[in-house]
Amino acid sequence: QVQVVESGGGLVQAGGSLRLSCAASGGTFRVSTMSWHRQVPGKQRELVARISSDGAANYADSVRDRFTISRDNTENTVYLQMNSLRSDDTAVYYCRIFAIYWGEFWGQGTQATVSS
Repeated sequence: QVQVVESGGGLVQAGGSLRLSCAASGGTFRVSTMSWHRQVPGKQRELVARISSDGAANYADSVRDRFTISRDNTENTVYLQMNSLRSDDTAVYYCRIFAIYWGEFWGQGTQATVSS
């Protein structure tokens, strides 16, 4: 069973930065797309950023030029560097990985809170 564990959330002031990490482990598998999503109470979970196995990335309009997604294929790890944080970035951030033949797996989420 593939396990996905996020880390790196916390409390930061507006304008500050946070770096989220997500590691997939358990068994032998190949990971294709890795992505970050976020959710606030009462709203649907939304895609923040996605990165393919060859490193091609795309971003939600609201975070483009502030957030950077990257990955380490040797460690099945994906990162989200979040800069110039705003109060509306406050959310629970979830990591999703797609493992070839295994399907999709989600992490448990990590809270990021931006104080104004």
